[in-house]
Amino acid sequence: MAAVPRLLIDFLRPGRRHRYGPHHLQRAELHLPVGAGPHPVMVVIHGGSWQARYGKLVMRGLVGDLVRRGWAAWNVDYRTVGAGGGWPGTFADTAAAIDHLRRVDAPLDLARVCALGHSAGGHLVLWAASREKLPAGAPGGAPGSERVCLRHAFVQAGVCDLAGAYRRWQGGAARALMSGGPEEVPDRYAAGDPMALVPPDAPVLLVHGVLDEVVSVELSRNYARAARAEGGAVELVEVAGEAGLHRAHLDPRSAAWAAVAQRLPAAGAGDYAPLEEASSTSRRTP
Repeated sequence: MAAVPRLLIDFLRPGRRHRYGPHHLQRAELHLPVGAGPHPVMVVIHGGSWQARYGKLVMRGLVGDLVRRGWAAWNVDYRTVGAGGGWPGTFADTAAAIDHLRRVDAPLDLARVCALGHSAGGHLVLWAASREKLPAGAPGGAPGSERVCLRHAFVQAGVCDLAGAYRRWQGGAARALMSGGPEEVPDRYAAGDPMALVPPDAPVLLVHGVLDEVVSVELSRNYARAARAEGGAVELVEVAGEAGLHRAHLDPRSAAWAAVAQRLPAAGAGDYAPLEEASSTSRRTP
């Protein structure tokens, strides 16, 4: 019973507010754990179809759990579709928010920065974990000296295959994000679809529910196969039944979150690697 009040407290507890740009959505909250640090950092990116109806508040339950596990959590908002976002603003904001960590006055270990994203936020995390491959002039292509590199990426029910999502959704939110389809704006998908940027620059954990009706598990399966074929270190954990439904990932008491949490100690120490290197996907229910 004690877990319920604690979860409510986490939702109501803001972190220290920061601006990484002038727009009202270019904001992030920093939550610090107990101790002097320097702390490993988890960049946290919310989903919501890249649209304004959701924001960083929905991630606070996970943020609270991360902080109790010794992580500094950098909970990010970004310009959304219809509010200055879409292509290229949403992508530029994701990169800018991550790189802004270099200017934050806090005991952070920038050699141990990871990222966690849910749904559309999972797409942005995978994209950010592949920035070394961005074509010239693409949003987010900051010089290497200014870039904060991700050591690991954790993706919950992510839109890992943007072109695949466009086909499944008959355009839908993917079309709104990119202002067109893969055949209309191929250069945008080449620079904004994680599938076009495999293998990722960091090890990736994908956690996806088999019964997810919002974002199909097939998108994660597609990405895992493609990335592993190119030598990427990608692990896919598929969660069976209602425990893997789309919003279950946002509950720190869930089996879906447990799949991430059990890998956090290794990631925080800087030595996370997929648990099953021999197979292209790992299909276990935690």
